[in-house]
Amino acid sequence: MEELTLTTPALLFSAISLIMLAYTNRFLAYAAVIRNLSEKYKEKKEDSLIRQINNLKLRLNLTRWMQIFGISSLLLCVLTMLLIYIDQHIIAVWIFGIALILLILSLTLLIREIQISAQALQHHLGDIEANLKK
Repeated sequence: MEELTLTTPALLFSAISLIMLAYTNRFLAYAAVIRNLSEKYKEKKEDSLIRQINNLKLRLNLTRWMQIFGISSLLLCVLTMLLIYIDQHIIAVWIFGIALILLILSLTLLIREIQISAQALQHHLGDIEANLKK
């Protein structure tokens, strides 16, 4: 078995950083859409707006957990590097394994969030098609 070196967890830094940037952009986009829907709901209390708001609440919650798992993974990568630096290789391997699991969880939640987003867009397209047929 090859030994874990400082460069192994360091390789994840750029990947996790880019993922976190994408998650943050999603979060900000949801915040803007929620604010917009909130204003629309104050004007017209339509059931479709409530469904959209509930959908966005779920997606926002998933994004929050994606961010938490991603940040935790990054923190554990840093801890792994520290443990390697102070010659605690066995503990470092276990911590790095946990970091990888957290990253997997984060990416799994991303897949689920994308599925929900795609379903929401399909509903909007269905509404548009129904209006075109009228």
